Order: sequence, then C-alpha cells, then structure tokens
Amino acid sequence: MAPKKVIYDTDPGVDDAMALLFLEYSPDVDLVGITTVLGNHTIETTTRNALFLKDYFAIAAPVAQGAGRPLVLEPTVPPTYVHGENGLGDIPLPDVIQSRVHDLPAHEFIIKTVRDNPGEITIVAVGRMTNLALALRQDPGIVPLVREIVIMGGAFGFKGHSGNVTPVAEANIIGDPHAADEIFAAAWPIVVVGLDVTQEAVMTTAYLEALRDASGRAGQFIWDISRFYETFYRTTTGLEGIPVHDSSAVAYLLDPTLFTTRGGPIRVVTEGIAIGQTIQQPNTRKFRPNAWSNRPDHAICIDGDAERFLKLYFDTIVAGAAARA
Repeated sequence: MAPKKVIYDTDPGVDDAMALLFLEYSPDVDLVGITTVLGNHTIETTTRNALFLKDYFAIAAPVAQGAGRPLVLEPTVPPTYVHGENGLGDIPLPDVIQSRVHDLPAHEFIIKTVRDNPGEITIVAVGRMTNLALALRQDPGIVPLVREIVIMGGAFGFKGHSGNVTPVAEANIIGDPHAADEIFAAAWPIVVVGLDVTQEAVMTTAYLEALRDASGRAGQFIWDISRFYETFYRTTTGLEGIPVHDSSAVAYLLDPTLFTTRGGPIRVVTEGIAIGQTIQQPNTRKFRPNAWSNRPDHAICIDGDAERFLKLYFDTIVAGAAARA
C-alpha cells in the first residue's frame, strides 16, 4: 500500500514536534506539507519552530505559514508556562534558520495541495482549526476532495476528561471555537482524537529515558524538549510523565484499530462560560430538531489501547532514527 499523503497543520509546541517526528519517521506516511498556526506560541514563533525542525531533521516537506489570529476572538497570550518561552521547552535554538516559508499562505497551500491530489490528502490538524476554516471559506469545493481530517482537539467527557483550559474546553478548540464549529459543519470525513484518549496515554519518565537511549539524535531531542513540558505536568497534575496529545492523532492515522469511535454531529459552544466545549449528539439516539440537526456525522475517539500506541510510537522513532543514522 502506498504511503498516505499528509498535510500536518500544527503550532509547534513540544508535543507537536514529537508528533512531527512520528509522521516523518513512519514508512506509511508521505509528508507533503507542514502548515503553521498560532496557538502554543505566536505565528512567528510556531513557524520558526517548524522551519527549525525541518532543518534539524532534514524534512523535505515545505512549511507554509498560516493564521496569526482566530477568526473572531482576540489572540490570547501564548502558554509559555507549558511549552517554554521559545515553544520548544527552552532548548537552545540557532540564531539563523536556513529554510524559508512557502510562497503560499497555509490555507491556500491546503487548497492547492488538495486540488492537485484529489482524494489523496489526509490533514492531521493538531492546533487551532483556523487554517482549515479559511481554506473552507475560500474554496468549499475541496470538501469532497479531502481523504480525511484527523483532529487532535476537544473533549467529550469519556473517562472523566472534559477540558484542560476550562472545566469543559480543550486548548485547540477554545483557541478558535468559531473555526472548529465551521469545520464540523462540513461533510468531509473527520475523526476527533480528544482528551478522552490523549490523557489516557502517558509517556512516563522511564519511557522517555528508554526512547532517548534507543533512538540516537531523535531520542535525545525528544528527551530535551520534554523536560520543561514534563515539569509543567508534574507540578500541575502530579503526573510522572507527559500525556500524549498530538501523537495520538498520528497514531489514529497509522492504525485506527488502536481506538474505539462513536459517530454523530458535533457542535462547538462559541460564547458564554462554556465557550470551547465540544458536544456530540450520538447517532444512536433520536432527538427533536435542534442545533445538531442537518449537520454531518463525524467520529470521536472514546477509548484507546494506550499500551499498543506507545509501543508503535517507540518502535517508529527507533526504526526511523536507525534508518537515518
């Protein structure tokens, strides 16, 4: 089977960088583009980080800079307390980046790539949905041409996971709830990999040490950028390790059997105290006409096999690092 052609829509970000390596090192992925968006840092910093990663790991995929603000809301202050002042755990970064951004802005890059490869492009979106919403607004005709969209975002209350920014809102969705609601209104195939499963998969300190020791330069890089990130989770949640958010979306792309899903239309709350909340109306029940009526079904992940996923990540990074040694 030919590798899946993937656009990675991202806001690097510690876990974004880890997921990028997961994509780049998988033999089942043809990474055709990296599009950046604001979120874990400003658009200037997330784009610089993506270009740095392209240089550092000799990634062929072009980097297209995307949205620097949400569709409607004002931009928020970057969560440097999670990802560090430079967005990559405050590891030393070079003063000069060799790679340059693509000529097209991210949403136009998405449109062109999808139209040039009808039915072949999967979009793995692990940041705010702003770039996708802009692409959808400019060219709604791309909807039937997209193979699949795998989103890391949202939370639906399974296993007690309902939000990590507010009691009901996950960071990527609350960062641009209007964009997310627009994306879920379109009839392209979407799978949402939310906190319900990402917070059930934890890379322990011992796991990260073993990965560091087994995968050379890549493993050392993952260890280095995750020190700041792990300290945040230890001090705020008591976790001895890090939850695996963005790489969970990549894991679904590589092996959907790792997850159990549920179908139904999805709405996002766009104002009030519950802003950013993701709510699915399950298609196993009938309701009177409401705000979910006449919207397409999408899948959400409600359970996952964390042990198999963590093994897949470990083996992929080790093998990819060995192939590039």
